[in-house]
Amino acid sequence: MLYHLLYPLKTVFGGFNVFRYITFRTIFAVLTALLICLVVGSWFINKLRQLQIGQYIREDGPQSHFNKKGTPTMGGLMIIFAILITTLLWTDLANPYIWLLSLVALGFALIGFFDDYLKVIKKHNKGLSGRAKLITQTLVALVPAIWLYVNPNFNTTLTVPFFKNVQPDLGWAFIPFAVIVIVGTANAVNLTDGLDGLAIGPVTIAAAFYMIFCYLVGNVKIAAYLGIPYVRGVGEVSIFLGALVGAGIGFLWFNSYPAQVFMGDVGALALGSILGTVALVTKEEILLGIVGGLFVVEALSVILQVGFFKVSNGRRIFRMAPIHHHFELKGWPEPKVIVRFWIISIVLGLLSLSALKLR
Repeated sequence: MLYHLLYPLKTVFGGFNVFRYITFRTIFAVLTALLICLVVGSWFINKLRQLQIGQYIREDGPQSHFNKKGTPTMGGLMIIFAILITTLLWTDLANPYIWLLSLVALGFALIGFFDDYLKVIKKHNKGLSGRAKLITQTLVALVPAIWLYVNPNFNTTLTVPFFKNVQPDLGWAFIPFAVIVIVGTANAVNLTDGLDGLAIGPVTIAAAFYMIFCYLVGNVKIAAYLGIPYVRGVGEVSIFLGALVGAGIGFLWFNSYPAQVFMGDVGALALGSILGTVALVTKEEILLGIVGGLFVVEALSVILQVGFFKVSNGRRIFRMAPIHHHFELKGWPEPKVIVRFWIISIVLGLLSLSALKLR
């Protein structure tokens, strides 16, 4: 909105020319989303308390979590609100990728909202059935998958990190591949959301690195220099991710240990779907496995735990899955688990950044 209102006035006042720069608008998107969360955060949390929207704690979970029962949840609504308002203010609304990401975020947020709503109303920790979640998430993920596939300005080749000349064309298989990336990332982030600030930290870090990727991929000269795919218009997505980074930091202000609010499925699913979709539009899908390596490990720990439990007559690999609970039960204080996982996320992000040049 500000871009469309003020940039055309550059002929009247030259200072408005700064609105043409993605870097300028990205910086202010970060600050705007951060400010929105800080301003509305306390009010929003109090509203959740008044509505008695509190977290239900699993009886089979770590005993140290029982004192978190009743902590306001569904705080992801605040994150999505800050992202969308900031996006409307600072992005070029004629860019189709902005609308695509907004649609995906809203779709997964709606699924998460309904899941959280059932948990709060029924007072149990199950919510939507696994089948219902998978079906609805797949239907939403099909929208960007099909749109990208039929888009004449988008190709279905796959970029392999560290290998410049390895770019297999997936063809029609891109559609199920895209669905798996989006749905898989959304649920991996959701599994990671088990400790105070554990999910929002790595999500913000991953978004920050993909913010850089979007800018590089969307610049024809830089993309050619680095030998990475150029995707016209995707640079504008940097601003959308800047809003996510700002909202993530703002939410962390209230979600840091001890948390005043949890994001809930409404936040975790939406944020994960954004990361998955951004990985697709930047043609850096496999790189998401490095940037979001922590989410991959969390999801694999659950898959391995469940699989081994079934084939070994009740034996376990970890003391509890997802793996962050394993370290808790080994005696690591919750803040130590959280910060160490953040450090791992930063290291993985830096490794992924090196992959852009090491080809």
